[in-house]
Amino acid sequence: MTIFLQSLDYQLWHIIVNGPRMPTRTIDGIVSPKPENEYNDNDFRMLQFNSKAKHVLFCDVGPNEFNRISSCDSAKQMWDLLEVTYEGTNQVKESKISMLVHEYELFIMRDNESISDMFTRFTTIINSLKNLGKSYPNQSTAMTIQSTAVTFQSTAVTFQSTAKRCTFQPVALEIEFLAQTADWNRASADCPGI
Repeated sequence: MTIFLQSLDYQLWHIIVNGPRMPTRTIDGIVSPKPENEYNDNDFRMLQFNSKAKHVLFCDVGPNEFNRISSCDSAKQMWDLLEVTYEGTNQVKESKISMLVHEYELFIMRDNESISDMFTRFTTIINSLKNLGKSYPNQSTAMTIQSTAVTFQSTAVTFQSTAKRCTFQPVALEIEFLAQTADWNRASADCPGI
């Protein structure tokens, strides 16, 4: 939703994150709210951004979320409430980050998992971490994928050498290996960092 809001108008996003800027005036060094009859065009425009931001949020949520945020006075209050509802408090976020970092650090290819399924699972972990504010450099993620792929390739080589010693021909397994190798070659071509 962040990108959607920013693409509509970056000032809308600014109002949502920082709250509305209420028009003020300074008299004898004292800052006080400006009466509405003294608003200028810029003041009205800034207030209108809060209303537009609220409107976008109202239109973008379902009925349950609408009921939850309809009593909020500002787009920032609405956003903060939605953020806590879907991402949790800071303590919950930290717990999610910790769990995802653990998954990232212990990431390995599962038995009977194709390269594309492994890459999808890995990308989901990386994207979830990024959405929670924790990111890894591309170099680090590429190294993790490479080490997982090396494990896969060494397992495949072991399988091939074992298959040569067998009296039967494991054609189906060999075809699956070749298909996964093709997936790996395609993924390597699509993602040069791997």
